[in-house]
Amino acid sequence: MTSIAEQIAQELNVKTSQIISAIALLDDGSTVPFIARYRKEATNGLDDNHLRHLDQRLAYLRELADRRKLILTNIEQQGKLSVSLKKEIEQADNKTRLEDLYLPYRPKRRTKGQIAIEAGLEPLANKLYQNWLLVPADEAQHFINKAAGLVDEKSALDGALAILIERFAEDANLLQKLRKHLLKQAHLISKVVKGKNQEGAKFKDYFTHSEKLRTVPSHRMLAMLRGRNEGFLKLLIDVDPGQETDNYSSAEQIITEHYHLRLNGQAGAAFLTKVIRSAWKTKLSQTLETDLLGNLRTQAEVEAINVFASNLSDLLMAAPAGAKTTLGLDPGMRTGCKLAIVDGTGKLIQTATIFPHAPQSHWDKSVRTLVSLCQQHKVELVAIGNGTGSRESDKLIGEVITALSAKLAEQSPDKAATPLTKMIVSEAGASVYSASEFAANEFPDLDVSIRGAVSIARRLQDPLAELVKIDPKAIGVGQYQHDVSQSQLSQCLDNVIEDCVNAVGVDLNSASAALLTRVSGLNKTMAQNMVDYRDQHGRFNDRKELKKVPRLGPKAFEQAAGFLRITDGRNPLDMSGVHPETYPVVEKILKKCDRK
Repeated sequence: MTSIAEQIAQELNVKTSQIISAIALLDDGSTVPFIARYRKEATNGLDDNHLRHLDQRLAYLRELADRRKLILTNIEQQGKLSVSLKKEIEQADNKTRLEDLYLPYRPKRRTKGQIAIEAGLEPLANKLYQNWLLVPADEAQHFINKAAGLVDEKSALDGALAILIERFAEDANLLQKLRKHLLKQAHLISKVVKGKNQEGAKFKDYFTHSEKLRTVPSHRMLAMLRGRNEGFLKLLIDVDPGQETDNYSSAEQIITEHYHLRLNGQAGAAFLTKVIRSAWKTKLSQTLETDLLGNLRTQAEVEAINVFASNLSDLLMAAPAGAKTTLGLDPGMRTGCKLAIVDGTGKLIQTATIFPHAPQSHWDKSVRTLVSLCQQHKVELVAIGNGTGSRESDKLIGEVITALSAKLAEQSPDKAATPLTKMIVSEAGASVYSASEFAANEFPDLDVSIRGAVSIARRLQDPLAELVKIDPKAIGVGQYQHDVSQSQLSQCLDNVIEDCVNAVGVDLNSASAALLTRVSGLNKTMAQNMVDYRDQHGRFNDRKELKKVPRLGPKAFEQAAGFLRITDGRNPLDMSGVHPETYPVVEKILKKCDRK
């Protein structure tokens, strides 16, 4: 049996020794960003993509190993663990195959097949399966037992039929063949639920839809699943598209070939044909349809979550406008446009509300107010939220820029200057931030509507520092957000934020608690303690001071220190990505080079 480390190494096309080292570090509590940045020697250069895949697969394969161990124990306790079965279970490389093998031995409610076995009909089922020349009705006469409820040949044959159907339905190798066949040629069919045409009109594209299982894209799969969950669509799998239902299906042919049943007129042919058809229609097709639709959903969710992750990464890593005085404008029509001016550090300077649009239509007054504010605070950037009224507000700021340019031209006729730059900024999640705990702590006395304008201004200055304060699912960077696994989505987006934050690094003396929480090795409590310590004792001048922060132990310091930067501190290395553990090496190199 291939070890977990060997299997992951094969998947990533790297050496097993690299994976073993990385697993040891993860088990010791190291984070992916820390290992990727500061333990390259130990892993021989595994990057964060390798490590993320490793982390996810490690969890899956360990769960698989635990499940395998439990299954082996259960079957052994039943006294049914043969050498060949044990080998198959040990070689199962995914949960589906493992559960298929366990299916005949799984504890279950009493079935028709089990009742028939208890009634003594298993010998009859075996005889009819093994010898197709036997006449089923004649053989069944020997098993009539009124005390066991077998009053005639039909009841005995029905019991034998149930035994064979369940035997076929629990054959792991047959399930594997059928699953592979369906994935190759079957179609996913979507139909409207009778009487739901008008009510479910938004799903009309899927009222009569058919396409190959293996080509269904994630967005269509999730749309059809939503339609089914809302009661407008029904989904099914058609193994032979275009073929009449009553015809012998390709799946039934596979069952026949799997058991080497060459049925061509023998006395028992009709009985065994009935077993095959019943096994497919009542058991195997339903089991496989449930499994395959579940797998399609899982694959669609993974693809959708990956799109979320990619979009979020692009948004967080957008180039910051920098430390410039910025005016955030949250557009509004009836309730007015909310304004917030922040300085280069993101500190709020002034707020206001203007009403340039209908119904008040105080356009000229709003222009004068904006010109005055921009002159008074030397505003360099204007961030305009892209919500309702964005286009009209953009035009408003255009007039403000024109007015400011004219004033500058009067003051310095020989110099052509652009007084400020305007940008349309996504305001997705701004309202969520406004009502959040972070916003309440930052601006306890500020109106909720104004907090959104502050967020809009800051996300232009530094998208990463501001957007980490918002639940990533509220930023709106993907489709079908509520149709995918919420736990997987949250975990993936949290990983993206962690990678982005640690790739850039964090200024220890200006970072918010929300930003610090995303640093490798830190949690919410540690981050807040760092901010509290900074408020009580002043700025950090040395990374070593982190050790004085309550609840921040040696392990957390090891994981976080390299990602926390101190500008103008005692040690110049504190503003770099060099980890404190390697300071002696750097100092030795500098000394040897006669540099300070």
